[in-house]
Amino acid sequence: PLEPDIDLSIVARGTPGFSGADLENLVNEAALYAARQNKDKVSLSDLEFAKDKVLMGTERRSMVISDEEKRNTAYHEGGHALVAKLIPGSDPIHKVTIIPRGRALGLTQQLPVDEKHAYPSSYLVNNITILLGGRAAEELVLEDFTTGAGNDIERATEIARKMVCNWGMSKEMGPLTFGKTEEQVFLGREIATHKNYSEETAERIDKEISRIVTENYDRAKKLLSDNIDTLHRLSQRLLEKEVLNAEEIDEIMGIQPPAEEPQ
Repeated sequence: PLEPDIDLSIVARGTPGFSGADLENLVNEAALYAARQNKDKVSLSDLEFAKDKVLMGTERRSMVISDEEKRNTAYHEGGHALVAKLIPGSDPIHKVTIIPRGRALGLTQQLPVDEKHAYPSSYLVNNITILLGGRAAEELVLEDFTTGAGNDIERATEIARKMVCNWGMSKEMGPLTFGKTEEQVFLGREIATHKNYSEETAERIDKEISRIVTENYDRAKKLLSDNIDTLHRLSQRLLEKEVLNAEEIDEIMGIQPPAEEPQ
């Protein structure tokens, strides 16, 4: 049985694309975890634990991490979280953790408020800024870079490339697509991309992708630099608690919870 105050919409927002079997697996994991805690009802925290395990793998608490590496991870994830909180219209932060799971040393999780089927360019640009927030925090505080930002940079560059080449979202390049992709549908993957543009155009595409990523990196760095004390507080609390939820992040930032409407 479930606790009466469980809000299943929170679980639903965190599991887009899950099949019925995936959800069944998640519920089973939550029930097993609750039983191991000697509970007689499944709570939201049990479902959260199960969701993280299914999506990212089991917690690797036995993994030996030096204090320096832990601090680096805390500032990296704190950078993501703070930039996301400072940009209006971005998906709300659900939680931040520096507990290793799978290949990741930490995670900043955002949950969209509603389902999106088409993304405006402003949303994509904001996403690039948030992805680069971790790397920006490393440069500002650690005055060095780590390999932890590799996947963030890859994803940010891929979004910028699609904005320029696929979605016609660059004023410099205009409403055009560049590169024709041949796909074998039955294989379910791209086979080849034909270059249907000149070398001069290729240079302009590269410059435009570089401009989008670099400008948003500078934007993330400025947001963090202007709020550096908050970044220190957020990262310090992460080192103490290892996991922070949305309410705890708001408290650190001094954001008051919305007043409840009278019944």
